[in-house]
Amino acid sequence: MRAAAIVVAGGSGSRMGRPKQFLPLAGATVVEWSLRCFSAMDEISQVILVLGPESLAEHGPRLAAGKVRVVAAGQTRMGSVRNGFAAVAGDVDAVAVHDGARSMITPEIVRATLAEAVKSGAAVAAVPVKDTLKRVPKGRAVVSETPDRADYWAAQTPQTYRYDVLKEALERFRDDADATDESQLIERCGRSVAVVASSYENFKITTPEDLIMAEAVLAARAGAPRSTKVGFGFDIHRLVAGRELWLGGLKLEHDKGLLGHSDGDAVLHAACDAVLGALGLGEIGMAFPPSDPKFKGLASREIVAHTAAKAAAAGAEIVHLDVTLIAEEPKLKPHYAALKASVASLFGLPPERVSLKAKTHEGLDAIGRGEAISCHAVATVLAR
Repeated sequence: MRAAAIVVAGGSGSRMGRPKQFLPLAGATVVEWSLRCFSAMDEISQVILVLGPESLAEHGPRLAAGKVRVVAAGQTRMGSVRNGFAAVAGDVDAVAVHDGARSMITPEIVRATLAEAVKSGAAVAAVPVKDTLKRVPKGRAVVSETPDRADYWAAQTPQTYRYDVLKEALERFRDDADATDESQLIERCGRSVAVVASSYENFKITTPEDLIMAEAVLAARAGAPRSTKVGFGFDIHRLVAGRELWLGGLKLEHDKGLLGHSDGDAVLHAACDAVLGALGLGEIGMAFPPSDPKFKGLASREIVAHTAAKAAAAGAEIVHLDVTLIAEEPKLKPHYAALKASVASLFGLPPERVSLKAKTHEGLDAIGRGEAISCHAVATVLAR
């Protein structure tokens, strides 16, 4: 069997205050756990990740690797599914459509829906409703009916279809923007949709409480508790004319820049070394040796992506970064907010988990004379 997966992650995360699919979760981001599941499956030949415009610009280049291809979201969920489907190669037997915020999906659930979809055309992962249901008329806080919950299942994802079945539904109802999932369109085509028993662990992360439960599920699967580890990083670069000044992933206007084999971003270098130090994984020079010409001029955001991948592979979560810049010039206080936001974004952290400040060297030594900039960083990490 050859199959494709469409991972829909174009939401704005209004209930979380920011896109929930990029919140940190057990050493990665919410959506990356979904991507890992599909990418690791031999049956899945391609993974189409659908992202909103801001996430596409910020995270797309980092996530488009291996089987994963990134495309732009539509105005609605159905629009996003259509965009994802358009990127699917036509030589697959089945297509699984999955919510990027269902991080606890397992290969076993995916395989069960694939098998049923190939057999019957359409299959939806679902679980029996556990709570008593009450029908409450819109706009009235009054119970009008208590239906028998034995008749109800809670739909999850993936919702998986034979390629031709999904293609027919999307083409027949190409203007339908109101359907909340693709199976509604399949039903309107007169086809039956099979239900595949899933797991209650395969819930969708929607509220802050869901993140706590997801952490617990993933920790239980890993089978080992995590402990707090701390790492320290340091970097220093000479200030020279004729170079761009890059700090924290931002280009700052200044008549000098930091000399280095890469872009010389002392903030990101120190922060990455702190994370790697906490995990006992050495330092960035081991992966990006300055003697190697292929890394000349390397953007330090690539070093951050490498560091984040190493942390994720170790099952670690970056809890906090504390960064202190030491520079006589330029004046960095006006850039605090932008630098903090940039570092947080690059490491996939909420801003409140990053501290960034700057000090002068009171005119002492090379830094005090404006000849260099140094940076100290401390990383707090949860790891096994």
